[in-house]
Amino acid sequence: MSTFLSVEDGYFALTSKGTIAIVVLIALLVIATALIKKQTGTSDTGAHENETPRGSAFSIKQLVFSGVALALAFALSYVKLIPMPWGGSVTACSMLLVTLIGYWYGPKIGITAAFAYSLLQFVQDGSTYILSPLQACLDYFFAFTALGVSGFFRGKKSSLRTGYFVAILLRGLFHTIGGYLYWMEYMPETFPKSLAAIYPICYNYSFIGLEAVITLVILSVPAVVKGIGRITALAREENYEILTV
Repeated sequence: MSTFLSVEDGYFALTSKGTIAIVVLIALLVIATALIKKQTGTSDTGAHENETPRGSAFSIKQLVFSGVALALAFALSYVKLIPMPWGGSVTACSMLLVTLIGYWYGPKIGITAAFAYSLLQFVQDGSTYILSPLQACLDYFFAFTALGVSGFFRGKKSSLRTGYFVAILLRGLFHTIGGYLYWMEYMPETFPKSLAAIYPICYNYSFIGLEAVITLVILSVPAVVKGIGRITALAREENYEILTV
């Protein structure tokens, strides 16, 4: 453990070797999803460029679009639009970019990509202060991977809005569970004492909820809907149509 984690004052911190290990894990995840074949013995000859060849995890186009979406989401997660008074910040719609992958390609690819995003978020924010492995899982690996459940709503009415809303609620749930288990003693003095019992709920859903409101308002703009429709058509290689997102 000491190779990848340092221990100080009862908490863990990722060492430089640990950070490298996470980066290597992300790279291996990308390589594995692109190359691993199921042992089906079937040929991929004649498969559509955008379709996932039988036995493979991702097609090249899916890998490219997912990678670009994750890179943009990670960059936007650094753009803190509104710092919240009790902690946490509203980002520039970073969660939307992750949920788009599930909207494009379904739950298998959506969850895989979201897990890669959780590793990036862990390196970005969580690796310097880890209370326990379970805390890291709840705050990072489970919470951000939950954004991939948007894929289960692919093809349904208002699938992007619905998938996004359910995904961020689930992300907040994992954060809230971690809050009750690990962060209650860190409640700020400015937080109302009468609401102490629901501090993790207020803390997490304040910034997640406000970002959701901003995102859903943006998704109601016709030009945005049209743009997402065009990008979705390219990602899926379908004929373009204005989609009900």
